[in-house]
Amino acid sequence: MRQAVILAEAEVKALEAASLQDLRVAWVDRFGPPAPRHRSADLLRRILTWNIQVEAAGGLSKATLKTVRGTGQLKPPGPVLTPGVRLTREWKGRRCDVEVIEGGFLFEDRRYDSLSVIAREITGTRWNGPRFFGQREGAAK
Repeated sequence: MRQAVILAEAEVKALEAASLQDLRVAWVDRFGPPAPRHRSADLLRRILTWNIQVEAAGGLSKATLKTVRGTGQLKPPGPVLTPGVRLTREWKGRRCDVEVIEGGFLFEDRRYDSLSVIAREITGTRWNGPRFFGQREGAAK
């Protein structure tokens, strides 16, 4: 499989510099019928690249395919916040505690619908609230 991936990388690299005409030829080589005329070079390059990578490394997982087809279950990104959960973040020496309540959040005795609004209230700038409070990948430290 490693050899297939190396060959695929070289093939994808060649597509980066290919002209629209070269991409149309590559399309015919891979798929048979010519690509629709309205396809841009960028779109052809992306479709060809994706197909090369699928052939080399495999396609989407069964779980992902089920989700895409609408037969799988979508999972929320990150932990599910249920009423009673407390989120704590220290910001510039200030401890900020947020309580998850039914339908929103409680911060400094005020109800909010969004963690992002609370993060903006704390920092004075726009933040992704779940990320600010460490609930998403790449969370602020």
